[in-house]
Amino acid sequence: MEIPPQEILSRVFGYKEFRPAQEEIINTVVAGESAFVLMPTGGGKSLCYQIPAIVRPGCGIVVSPLISLMKDQVDALIANGVRAACYNSSLGARDARQVLARLHAGELDLLYVAPERLMSDNFLSRINEIEISLFAIDEAHCVSQWGHDFRPEYTRLGRLRKLFAQVPMLALTATAARQTGKDIIRRLDIEDARVFRTGYDRPNIRYLVEMKSSPGDQLSRFLKSYQEKSGIVYALSRKRVEQVAARLAREGYRAAPYHAGLTDDERRKTQEDFIRDNVDIVVATVAFGMGIDKPDVRFVFHYDVPKNIESYYQETGRAGRDGLAATAMMLFGYQDLAMIRGLIEQGNSEERKRIEINKLSAIAAYGEARSCRRRILLNYFGDERREDCGNCDICLDPPELADVTLEARKALSCVYRLKEKFGMMYVIDVLRGSNNQRIKNFGHHHLSTWGIGADHDKKFWSALIRHLIHQGFLVQDEDNYSVIKLTPTAAPVLKGEKKVEMAMPRKPAAKKSREKPMPQADIVYDHKLFEQLRRLRKEIADDIGKPPFVVFGDKALIEMAAMTPKTPEEMLRINGVGSHKLDTYGAAFLTVIKKYDGNQDKNHDDSGPLTNITV
Repeated sequence: MEIPPQEILSRVFGYKEFRPAQEEIINTVVAGESAFVLMPTGGGKSLCYQIPAIVRPGCGIVVSPLISLMKDQVDALIANGVRAACYNSSLGARDARQVLARLHAGELDLLYVAPERLMSDNFLSRINEIEISLFAIDEAHCVSQWGHDFRPEYTRLGRLRKLFAQVPMLALTATAARQTGKDIIRRLDIEDARVFRTGYDRPNIRYLVEMKSSPGDQLSRFLKSYQEKSGIVYALSRKRVEQVAARLAREGYRAAPYHAGLTDDERRKTQEDFIRDNVDIVVATVAFGMGIDKPDVRFVFHYDVPKNIESYYQETGRAGRDGLAATAMMLFGYQDLAMIRGLIEQGNSEERKRIEINKLSAIAAYGEARSCRRRILLNYFGDERREDCGNCDICLDPPELADVTLEARKALSCVYRLKEKFGMMYVIDVLRGSNNQRIKNFGHHHLSTWGIGADHDKKFWSALIRHLIHQGFLVQDEDNYSVIKLTPTAAPVLKGEKKVEMAMPRKPAAKKSREKPMPQADIVYDHKLFEQLRRLRKEIADDIGKPPFVVFGDKALIEMAAMTPKTPEEMLRINGVGSHKLDTYGAAFLTVIKKYDGNQDKNHDDSGPLTNITV
């Protein structure tokens, strides 16, 4: 008889309730339907296929791009008592045979494989002989040429629908703009799949941007608020990674470099040290991160500008996966943009270059923005919000606003007169009255809007048009060479019925309130007890050779330090404590809690240091 998903959520994974959309997605797959799932990093995507794989008969096949990611997820599943394994090149011949033997014996609920291994004729023939509960394509944006991390080996996965037509398939990603999502569904041949978009917002992450001036000093100042906290610093080049890591080590931080120029053993050691809390900060190129399942990363710092918003969003999403407060800081510099554009121009495919330059323009617009950062990010992915977030540098330290209604009407009118068939730079040239040959060839120098914006420079019009895009009055059509088009909300502005304001550039000295403390929530916990539980977790993790978060996450320890459970029944009320983990680790943590409470009673001190925390 099938075990209800709610019971598995509680008994196996230790969670009391589903997150938004999880239950509906799980029920869809349990019923045998396919699904396309777009959910932010840390939103609970894994449970959307892990629970159905446990409920449904057979083994769930999970496609994952990195060996390290498979290992972390399998370790976490085994710690919860789930029958899981991975099958990849890291296994020796004997271990590989054992995994296959368990697969054929029906002893696995989940098997993680790389796309190349899955799509080999030998492996496809092998799994054709067993019952498969589902296929889950993790990091599904790798399927699409519009994705920021396109991988050719992923494109073959569409064959699965023809070979295993009755098996439900899930495609899951945290980063897929409109065009990418369409392309994923088409390439995987899952047009019949139910589409679930839970939104992109990660409200626990604070987004900050600073103009790059003295990046080393800026990083050092930032890190003063993150002593002994886990974080990732991203840089564009291997040389920069080595330099920054060496500087941080000299300043006393437990920091290590990670890039493709290091040996496999060196990279593996850095990653292991990071997830096991032996290193606090990893300084890395984009080669690091997708395989990281570490929930307690408290900050992500972009030393250099990333290549596109998808990469930026995914990389910042590695902070605060446990739902606790985290920070994403980016240093924004025009020299970085020029360097990235130069690298793009070296490519061979004109179509690919066009896509990547469009994406670079979007990250430039984000860095230059003078309105709520979160709204810009969400709008890029089609997740429009009407309210500012209150948790980014612009919201925390609002710049001076100016009325630009007249200029906005000029820009929108120009787009209209151009019949919504041209890109931003062409619109600006018409507004400023350019006499270039292209404008003359089209006859656009005869338009009423030609030259009506000559009183402002290109930089102003570029900022204004990007602002109109961010605010939803205009949209860039990625499918059609980033042509600028009007949206229905532009009509009231054109008619003079709606006012438009835009932030003016900051004065260099204006940085007053960016260091405001993170917003706090209602849960109060004993900090000393939390640290004792944290030390116990590290001892247990080192003893069993696993990352500390595999034992319990920070969120579970915080709840223990707040609720101080005394019995196994009370311990099961803690989120993240399931039956298997209670049996395995519960006694040790209960002992520490009881001993701590006893010492507090002896000292007649019930008021130990208490800390508010965002959960």
